[in-house]
Amino acid sequence: MQGPAIEPFEHDAEKEKYYADLLHMGTIDGSMDDGTAVAAEMEAALKEYDLIGSDLGIVPKTCKILPEDPSQLTRWIIGEEMVQKRFSHKNVTIADAQSIGVCNGQQGDNLPSDQEVVQLYQSNNIGRMRMYGPNPSTLQALGGSNIELVLDVPNPDLPALGSDPSAASQWVQNNVGNYFPSVKFRYIAVGNEVDPNKADTAQYVQFVLPAMQNVYNAIAALGLQASDQIKVSTATYSALVSNSYPPSQGSFDGVKSFMEPIIQFLAANKSPLLANIYPYFAYNGDQQHITLPYALFTASADQSGYQNLFDAMLDAMYSAVEKAGGPGVEIVVSESGWPSDGGGAGATSDNAGTYYKNLIQHVNGGSGTPKRPGKAIETYLFAMFDENKKNGAGTEQHFGLFSPNKQPKYQIAFN
Repeated sequence: MQGPAIEPFEHDAEKEKYYADLLHMGTIDGSMDDGTAVAAEMEAALKEYDLIGSDLGIVPKTCKILPEDPSQLTRWIIGEEMVQKRFSHKNVTIADAQSIGVCNGQQGDNLPSDQEVVQLYQSNNIGRMRMYGPNPSTLQALGGSNIELVLDVPNPDLPALGSDPSAASQWVQNNVGNYFPSVKFRYIAVGNEVDPNKADTAQYVQFVLPAMQNVYNAIAALGLQASDQIKVSTATYSALVSNSYPPSQGSFDGVKSFMEPIIQFLAANKSPLLANIYPYFAYNGDQQHITLPYALFTASADQSGYQNLFDAMLDAMYSAVEKAGGPGVEIVVSESGWPSDGGGAGATSDNAGTYYKNLIQHVNGGSGTPKRPGKAIETYLFAMFDENKKNGAGTEQHFGLFSPNKQPKYQIAFN
């Protein structure tokens, strides 16, 4: 059985009982055979607990799925802070009940200090961050913050890390080992949007998988069972998916020799695939066939049964992953966003606010996608701030959830 409180145990009943005993409570046991239904109920209970703001002894009514002692989940929530303080190296956390992280892009000359950025994450209840390369100042600011981090290996580093295991070991020691466990590393994303068919990234294709393998081995060598806690993956994107509609036809046919070994590596190591999913770019590039309401989560279902473009794009990626040999590989949405300005079709503040609000509600809601129903979707919004030094189209500088002065651009509850 899986769920926000159960997931760290990975179906290990002995571990589950061990941590349950530490909290002086019984092993959590649900009455439903369908683990996804249990997970959805538990996530709803966590949300309700936050909303009612009641005394610690009051049990959320949605805990009724725990028949013998429904207060077990409540006691698990109450004890979480104690467990994180005493057993943080065991990765016991309620962060899995939250699905939203935010990407911390740093291509601006007017951005807040790293300490201010971390405080802004905390004050907005954002429990996860993605960072596109190791920045010592940011890593230091994250120390002790309890924010889970997705750390990228930048594409230009791939040749060295892919061809030389000692270089990978040094990179991991410098950027992970020196900060672990004070910084809570969640994933190492080895490369971002490497595409065999793009001139600016094709040079890195041959190094992605060897770099993933070398980084994985280097993390395992850190000890503290780090390889079980810090998953190694790569961040891909929708352009690599062929035949994306209907979503069931999605495949990596155009990049099979590149993606299949990566998917098999992820499957063997129980790691997710990170995928950047942007309905905005799909809409902007094909307004003849894609309507704005469909991209903004405000449309009715189409002929394939999909109510929004996000789910269709994500399920097309799932179909491609399955065909590549990864039927059990989960997908983490490592980027998704909508620009508020910059001249692109639909790039307005109103549309961006609508997209972010509806996306957060959808991925946190537990409905999942038609292909993977009944579960929250771990998603990283792009990005924390408008970045005035980003290259590319004018819209690239307007994806921020906050202005550089730390003022929110939209009224959003993240988690």
